[in-house]
Amino acid sequence: MAEFITRSPEETAALGRRLADVLPDGAIIAFTGGLGAGKTAFCRGLAEGLGCTDPVSSPTFAIVNYYRGPRPMAHFDLYRIHTENDLAAAGFYDYLDQGAIVAAEWSENLAPLLDQENPVRVDIQPLDPTTRRITIEGVQL
Repeated sequence: MAEFITRSPEETAALGRRLADVLPDGAIIAFTGGLGAGKTAFCRGLAEGLGCTDPVSSPTFAIVNYYRGPRPMAHFDLYRIHTENDLAAAGFYDYLDQGAIVAAEWSENLAPLLDQENPVRVDIQPLDPTTRRITIEGVQL
């Protein structure tokens, strides 16, 4: 497990870009961290690092946002998804089968299912209004 401290949304996004460099196609990134922790800022950098061309926004209301590029990314909000059937209906496994990187916010809601896929785990904890402690497990940075 590696631990990082970021002091701005830009530094958080830069860490996401760095992670993009080491991810294999079809990787799952399982995010944990509360509302406003910086998960979407991290995903913005991740998408940029993958070469995605679409603007990144929180998938809260859409459940999934898909970002096109040479290495596409599906960005899920699992807050309202609680069963494997719901996960499949949202296209989760289809994106994986296509080789997309899948970023899953609120992954703790489906931790037992995601654990079977050996996800990269990213936990983001606010230390103050601008500082974040980010731990990453499952990949070497």
